Amino acid sequence: MRSTRTSVATGRGRRSVLAAAAAVAALALTATACGGSGDTAGDEPAATTSQAADTGDGRARVPAGLADRLKEHGIDADQWKDGGWRNWDKDKWLSEAKDFVNPVIEGLWKPERMKSAKEADKTISTKDASADQGVSDPDPAPVRAAAEKTPYHENAAAVGKVFFDGPQGSMVCSGTVVKDVNHPGRSNLVWTAGHCVHAGGNGGWYRNIVFVPAYNDLGKSEADLSNANPVEIAPYGNWWADWASTSNGWIEGGSETGGAGAAHDYAVLHVKPEQGAKSLEETVGAALDVDFTAPSAAEAGQMGAWGYPAAAPYNGLKMFKCVDRPGRFSLSPSLPTMYRIGCTMTGGSSGGGWFRVVDGETKLVSNTSIGPADNTWLAGPQLGRDAESLYQNMSRTYGGQ
Repeated sequence: MRSTRTSVATGRGRRSVLAAAAAVAALALTATACGGSGDTAGDEPAATTSQAADTGDGRARVPAGLADRLKEHGIDADQWKDGGWRNWDKDKWLSEAKDFVNPVIEGLWKPERMKSAKEADKTISTKDASADQGVSDPDPAPVRAAAEKTPYHENAAAVGKVFFDGPQGSMVCSGTVVKDVNHPGRSNLVWTAGHCVHAGGNGGWYRNIVFVPAYNDLGKSEADLSNANPVEIAPYGNWWADWASTSNGWIEGGSETGGAGAAHDYAVLHVKPEQGAKSLEETVGAALDVDFTAPSAAEAGQMGAWGYPAAAPYNGLKMFKCVDRPGRFSLSPSLPTMYRIGCTMTGGSSGGGWFRVVDGETKLVSNTSIGPADNTWLAGPQLGRDAESLYQNMSRTYGGQ
């Protein structure tokens, strides 16, 4: 793969096979709003794939090679799962692709811990937002986020939440189950944002990364979930990332407030269940194809963004969506143009999939990356050939495991 430099900035931080048909129908884009003209995507950064953990007796373990790598950083692999992962010293924060380690810590992500996770709230600055209005279309009119119908497994089965630990504590993003072209019907792949897995140039890989499909399936209130059992919160269980991929640009130069990397802010996780043997796709009964054609905003038609916004006025417990016709958004003439839609979703919706209908089929075409502090719009990357290379490499190398 080609190695190019860019960085990733950020935004807002289901049951049977029958559910799959329902999910596709429910994700059909029916709302209307304002539109915009488009531009084609430019070159995107090469993907970086990272091994996380081996499987054996049903529990992940740190592979020998990565255990040696941990030791190079002064970390005892045997202590990692006993709490050593909480050490965020700069010289011990694993950053390079080959350093990613995410062994299963069974029982770590309990309902209360999930509910306490904070949004990965990384909004674009006013300065960055006005960096190149000559390429960007006018700001879209805000589109009020609409609550998804419950149960989620019948209406948006492929959508869920991504939990992870960072130096600031437990954090949350959104994600989408996507198909694995090399392992049809047995996908263990999840699409999310790069900033939901790696802190960028001044940090490293986040830890204890878990995907929870159809989180809070019935959309219960905080009061109703006060004594929730794990099945109410995670109807399909917890799925730990044992491999992760994101762009080299984000690993090398990502920042917290937007910037050049926003145009390449995407990631793919390969996950395994904390308990169980079936694939993620078989378990939830749904997965979406990814559209890597990178249509211009003018050609794309309507797009819908799904996610779990967690910053006020939302609390991260319920799934929401926005549907709009995208316009163009650019941070620099030297960077690929992003998609932008009106949407009031806040932090926590980061990484959530953007969907469009192609020949009658709902496909993932982008993911939530950045948005302004006043939460009036969202922007997401165009997914072109390098995003496809990232996906294909993950599928071919790890998909069948």
